[in-house]
Amino acid sequence: MCGIVGLFLKDKSLEPQLGAMLTDMLITMTDRGPDSAGIAVYGAGAGGRTKMTVQSAQAEQDFATLAEDLSAALGVQVTQRVVDTHAVLDLPADRAEDARAALTDLRPGLRVMSDGERIEIFKEVGLPKDVASRFSLSAMQGSHGIGHTRMATESAVTTQGAHPFSTGADQCLVHNGSLSNHNSLRRKLRAAGMRIESQNDTEVGAAYLSWRMREGATLGKALESSIDDLDGFFTFVVGTKDGFGVVRDPIACKPAVMAETDQYVAFGSEYRALVNLPGIDAARVWEPEPATVYFWSH
Repeated sequence: MCGIVGLFLKDKSLEPQLGAMLTDMLITMTDRGPDSAGIAVYGAGAGGRTKMTVQSAQAEQDFATLAEDLSAALGVQVTQRVVDTHAVLDLPADRAEDARAALTDLRPGLRVMSDGERIEIFKEVGLPKDVASRFSLSAMQGSHGIGHTRMATESAVTTQGAHPFSTGADQCLVHNGSLSNHNSLRRKLRAAGMRIESQNDTEVGAAYLSWRMREGATLGKALESSIDDLDGFFTFVVGTKDGFGVVRDPIACKPAVMAETDQYVAFGSEYRALVNLPGIDAARVWEPEPATVYFWSH
């Protein structure tokens, strides 16, 4: 099953409402994925700085002196904002990889959810309404975001297995479907230097797109190549620093609906996820075509 939602705002006046709108959409998809949920939000960023979102199963202990310890290890100032089981670290952009390496030594139990100038990812096990409440998702602001409610079919119900997955700076992906060649792709991508940390097939899909873009492809071209290179059935919704994209496999057996107005572009696994959006009655509503890439950017 699984439920996907996405919202790309054209109208900047709606940015303070991004989290509230995405939260409503996410909760509406609960019966498509009641075991875990997550959301990626693209908010304000500062040039030359990276936001690294990390998660801990023992947050109080791990986050107590995390910023101070990481600052000392890197020799630069690091600040943090704790959000339940996650913390958002702020550090110089050119020290992101050093920070990942230092965290492995300083806090071996931490998981890096995302890094980039604008992206923040929050995800946990539990009902979507509970996950949303824990992270105060409805209060978040930004220009675009994607969310996912998971019904685990290919791996365990864990925080690590929840969506979204991020395998590149300011990149993330959510997925409804199942990839049949993810094990062989995982080996190939790891050999090419891609970081893949779970057994979830969706993380392989995310790493594939990041690898293609690392090799010089645009997101649009990477999505086009996924149609040929990824076996199985899939609906992908992806986010980048400035954009939002959708692609379905050539069979397109998983449900999907999109809506566009002068104010936004929205995606939902079902239309009912979109019904509370402003101006939805006048929106252009359609089902995205199989094997077709859709992309919007600021």
